[in-house]
Amino acid sequence: MKRITSIDFTRGFVMIIMALDHTRDFMHIDSLTQSPTDLTTTTPILFFTRWITHLCAPTFVFLSGISAYLLVKKEQNHAKSKRFLLSRGIWLILLEFTLVNFALWFDLKFRILIFEVIGAIGFGFIILSLLLKLPAKRIGIIGLLIIFGHDLFFYTTMRDGSPFKVFLTSLFSSNAFPLSSNTTFIMGYPPVPWLGIMLSGFATGKLYERTEIERKRLFLKWALTILSLFVIIRFINIYGDTTKWSTQKTPVFTFLSFVNVTKYPPSLLFCLLMLGIMFLVLFFAEGLKSKINTIVVVYGKVPLFYFLIHLYILHLIMLLMVFLQGFRWPDMVFGSNFGRPKTGSGVQLWVIYLLWVSVVIAMYPLCKWYGQYKFLHKEKKWLRYL
Repeated sequence: MKRITSIDFTRGFVMIIMALDHTRDFMHIDSLTQSPTDLTTTTPILFFTRWITHLCAPTFVFLSGISAYLLVKKEQNHAKSKRFLLSRGIWLILLEFTLVNFALWFDLKFRILIFEVIGAIGFGFIILSLLLKLPAKRIGIIGLLIIFGHDLFFYTTMRDGSPFKVFLTSLFSSNAFPLSSNTTFIMGYPPVPWLGIMLSGFATGKLYERTEIERKRLFLKWALTILSLFVIIRFINIYGDTTKWSTQKTPVFTFLSFVNVTKYPPSLLFCLLMLGIMFLVLFFAEGLKSKINTIVVVYGKVPLFYFLIHLYILHLIMLLMVFLQGFRWPDMVFGSNFGRPKTGSGVQLWVIYLLWVSVVIAMYPLCKWYGQYKFLHKEKKWLRYL
């Protein structure tokens, strides 16, 4: 099946944005001590720098669901599709706890094991492989039930410390669990809420059996409907997010409070807001023909390659930054802080933006080369996993 440019563009667009958040995480002077979405200490530009990158993870997961549907449609072989999704899911989880975790901490002892977006996508593929016999519409309904209903978990009452509650909490909510005196497991992306996004994406894949004009019309309709639903539920301020909005010191900060939705785990309102924006991007991407489209698509064709390489590049730049600021190896805190010293390192936000743009530009020839290599070597099946 021919690649769908609008999907590659949308994926590439959020991948470019994603690098901004990781640059800020690794190198911003206040990233280790200040939450950019804490309205008592943030600034509008710092808040926006973090908030806009919320779009990335749900878009990745949703588009992974769409891609899985297109794969199943192309293969027309249930057993083969199931094997691929299952093996790819296991592979992504292994990558999460090896190459991705090391890229984050540069810690050979792996004292922190964190389950994030790559692991969540892997988990989603595994579950999806078990559901393939169901019609796409039914899989989509399951996904929507999870998105709209998983927040109810926080209203349940179970005995604290019970094994059942600990197990369910790890599936529905972000948490940290000590595995030993030296090792901590962090459930950064609880798999059930993200599974709902992927299953919904899988059902949406049926739209790509329609014409481009029909898809474009539906994407706009869905975007406006979903964003309107977000505004209504958010305004009511009862259900959909554990963080309520409130009137702040200025109208700007009141607006920030209104859109300050919870990502860990992704609340209903988070999903509505971010997926609504994603559908707007898909709407604009359909039929888009321009130089910028050609450039962005290069990133979108090789998402996992981009994800891994840019993390290592950013972390190496961070080490260079720390050494240039006068720190030495004994000052480094490997196993936390991304290896940075506890205090004193980092750069201002305007430098973060310069570094972000530089890294994205540097990634372009690498992504273009790898994309062409994959295209020219389709006989190498292992390339489907990277």
